Amino acid sequence: MSSSNSLPASWQYDVPTSGSVHLPPDVGYAKALTNQGYSFEAAVADLVDNSIDADADAIVVHFLRAHDRIVSLLVLDNGRGMDDADLDSAMTVGRRRDYEGQDLGMYGTGLKAASLSQARSLTVISRTRRSRAVGRKLTVEGIEDGFRCDRVEPAFAQRQIDVYDGLIEWHGTIVRWDRVRAFETVAPGQSEQFLSKAISRLESHLGLYLHRFLSRGLNLDIAVWDVATGEETDHISVDALDPFGYKVPGKAGYPKKFLAQVEGVGPVDLEAHIWPAKSNLAGFRQIGAVNDRQGFYFYRNDRLVQAGGWSNFRSPEGHMVLARIAVDLPLEENDAFSLTVKKDGVEVTPAFTIGVDEAVDAVGSTFRTYLADAQAAYREGMSRSVVERPVFIEPGKGFDPKVKRAVREELSLKSAEEPIRVEWAALSEEQFFHLDRENHAILLNKEFREDFNDGRRGGANDAPVTKTLLYLLLQDCFGLGRWEKKRADRIEYWNSILLAAVHAQRERRNRLSS
Repeated sequence: MSSSNSLPASWQYDVPTSGSVHLPPDVGYAKALTNQGYSFEAAVADLVDNSIDADADAIVVHFLRAHDRIVSLLVLDNGRGMDDADLDSAMTVGRRRDYEGQDLGMYGTGLKAASLSQARSLTVISRTRRSRAVGRKLTVEGIEDGFRCDRVEPAFAQRQIDVYDGLIEWHGTIVRWDRVRAFETVAPGQSEQFLSKAISRLESHLGLYLHRFLSRGLNLDIAVWDVATGEETDHISVDALDPFGYKVPGKAGYPKKFLAQVEGVGPVDLEAHIWPAKSNLAGFRQIGAVNDRQGFYFYRNDRLVQAGGWSNFRSPEGHMVLARIAVDLPLEENDAFSLTVKKDGVEVTPAFTIGVDEAVDAVGSTFRTYLADAQAAYREGMSRSVVERPVFIEPGKGFDPKVKRAVREELSLKSAEEPIRVEWAALSEEQFFHLDRENHAILLNKEFREDFNDGRRGGANDAPVTKTLLYLLLQDCFGLGRWEKKRADRIEYWNSILLAAVHAQRERRNRLSS
């Protein structure tokens, strides 16, 4: 080797510099900003995080549709709001605000990156207790035009606030997405099906990743409003979907806390859980494939940021599906844990996996003992026999989400069948319900709607007991080939008996109110 290619005799650990130059982002950065790899659910969750950071205790994710088109999505909250200066700061691309210790935000890019990954137009309208309604509009075209952000007309901003005065009274914020890419690809006649699936995925995602906040009382709703008719066509409350929400553990003595000493961080608690085998509870079965959900659940400020996976500690295996470990990330900045911008994963260094491997509980048992216990619980549980239950068609629109979740927990569902929906409709006075098998619907006579809602009209998911009982009675009438005369007769006499019952209920209600 020639002397010209040899290393210098003394290695320089710091690279010397001479002067500097400022390099502002090119307008081409707009393309990078809109391609951050967010899923629809993760992008909406990022907006909800901002609402929680603004001290909101009521948040609504609002889909707007016009007949068969889905036109916009809004996230509304009753948080402390923003004035002109705050809003300019929030809409500045690349600007990182100061975060407090318990904030869910980290990098200052979530609002813009999450929104523009889904929509070509982002509008934020807000008001504080001491300031008027103000708004800013950021578009992909505006970013390409030198990062231009447009001011929303104050009168329009106030009108938007007024529309939601039941939620936003003295302070709050509206984040609005227009020209949403996913909405624009929905084919004519498919908006109902698209919304049903999108809302179901969004409900599960928010219920899982924000389950600690929901369990503490955060009110988070998902609603659909038809702007053409002015009617709300769907409204559900998001419930906590606790990945550790079993009633009885899969092995006595769990959960246990193990202490891992992580180099550069210090002690980190590992709360080790073992689920009961063959559980159908939503927190086990309805948060994704169970094989993918074993392993570590990382939380940052009570917000779930990784739901399962072994983070290079070991490989997933079928006999480890009952093992889940809750880890609260340290609040101090460190080099051992790195959170993704989308807040859907945590990168760890070998310092963490080494610490886990050497972790022990209060009596000196090792983490390896826990893994062996989880495997043993799985094998023992799988050897037990269970009673085979019938397979049902899934309940769809019109059923309360709690009912849908209970059905999924208790029964096996037919994956190839369209869900059964239930709705109020104009029927003859001789009918309490009508079976619309062609459209997979149970229609209830809207003449009796107030009788099941204490004299009020009710919402999209009203009368849950009545609807659920009819679903259990009638679900085996769908997905059939030949319609038997005996089955048709059963529907007829059920209708007559239920009609007599609803008339009896109406008379009883009238007597009590007089």
